[in-house]
Amino acid sequence: MTHRTIALDAALALAALNGFAGLYGLLRCARSEPSRGFWLLARSGQALAIAYAVLAGVLYVANEKASSDLFYLYALLPIAIGFIAEQFRILAADHVLTQRDLPDAQAVGALPPTEQQQIVTAILRREMLVVALAALVVCFLALRAWGTY
Repeated sequence: MTHRTIALDAALALAALNGFAGLYGLLRCARSEPSRGFWLLARSGQALAIAYAVLAGVLYVANEKASSDLFYLYALLPIAIGFIAEQFRILAADHVLTQRDLPDAQAVGALPPTEQQQIVTAILRREMLVVALAALVVCFLALRAWGTY
């Protein structure tokens, strides 16, 4: 197996995992169904993105360079996308609380249980949407990396 084959296969694996996670997350989000499976897929996709960036670095250091320098951009950007998505995910709760004119999370505790559950579901749904969309962006970037190696 050549270094080129490894890089190409890894890019396709990264695209497939993140594409599946993104689509699955969008489906669960559309149904307003929290999903432990989605989060496992999404976190696996993020871990694979880090491993792929390391692989790209190792191949570069080993003088097994890609045919285009754009490859390295596509190999590294998924890490930045994951980081940005996590920042937006953190803001999801604040956004939902602001929409409902609630000053903070403690104010949710004063609401009736059904409203509390609605707010929690809205927050989880927004978090899943952000991470699912990020996974689809990573899928696209991985396919671009595959095409530029």
